[in-house]
Amino acid sequence: MTPSINAHIHLPPNYSAFTSVDQAITLATEQGITVLGASNYYDWSVYEAFAQKATAHGIFPLFGLEVICLVPELQAQNVKINDPGNPGKFYLCGKGLTKFSPLSDDAEALLSTIRRSDSERMAQVVTKLSEVLGVSLTAEQTKNEIAQRHGCDVATVYLQERHVAQAFADTLGLDPNAVRSQWMKAGKPGYVEETFVGFDHAFRLILALGGIPCYPTLADGTSPICGFEEPVESLIAALKAHGIYAAEVIPTRNTPEVLTRYVLAMREAGLIVTAGTEHNTPALDPLVPTCLGGTPIPDMLQEIFTEGARVIVAHQSGPERYVETQGQLCAGYDSEEARITAFAELGAALLANVPAATD
Repeated sequence: MTPSINAHIHLPPNYSAFTSVDQAITLATEQGITVLGASNYYDWSVYEAFAQKATAHGIFPLFGLEVICLVPELQAQNVKINDPGNPGKFYLCGKGLTKFSPLSDDAEALLSTIRRSDSERMAQVVTKLSEVLGVSLTAEQTKNEIAQRHGCDVATVYLQERHVAQAFADTLGLDPNAVRSQWMKAGKPGYVEETFVGFDHAFRLILALGGIPCYPTLADGTSPICGFEEPVESLIAALKAHGIYAAEVIPTRNTPEVLTRYVLAMREAGLIVTAGTEHNTPALDPLVPTCLGGTPIPDMLQEIFTEGARVIVAHQSGPERYVETQGQLCAGYDSEEARITAFAELGAALLANVPAATD
């Protein structure tokens, strides 16, 4: 039987469906998850507890990140990448991080720029919303409340729009989605222009953290499909041109037909593909990925997602790195297929030796 793998969730203090790492691991254990990947924004202090608790429950933890960047030339051309509302806005993931604790000087410098820019913007959003809505809230208050709620150091909290919307919604008795859509988006009274680093900056950060750059694919998770992603052959060519050899999907957004078309084309082109659920809304949906409406993922795709996760396991814990620190694929293989097969086999062997649950 194909193991249940989820390569992408968010853990608190990121905005998350989970109140704690304990809750995430308990639910993963109950639902038969054997490999669980976290993809947090901008601080990874929580990964120590995540690793300990996952390992204690016989679950292999994957360490990842998500970062937002901007491609100005695509923005100028009004091309939507993997954000249906913002041309040029590019979500990029890193998989199998090996160098996030401690951070190298290079990673620290790259990350500091992102943290500073993001924090300054979110503080301005809170100030502007407070004025517009007549509520006395500050960014520091909001961060302190999040830290208290999740029992973490306030220094590890980096505000996201969802955090801010939730804080104002709680104060005013509103729906947080309404706060975001009516007051925080472009053209709305509480909007503050978004500030993002360029693609190269985000890409270099992932490499400095020892990760595999990975493209999170929307496909028919939005309608129409974003221009950058359609047709899938053009998407694949663009990813390879950017030095990206891994892709990820959140199947709950996709119909089986479109998901199959994208995943098979990506894998045929030599990309590894993984799947997750994100869990970045309050809904405690199942951790086992499914397609739109709870439709089971086709078996052939499950095998591809399992293979992709095994490659990341091998990258994260094996003697070789699937993607090297300069962004090149691991040398010494005759073909993309041979490389993927070798890393997937090593990952499977590593997973076979994961100790059984101890509590």
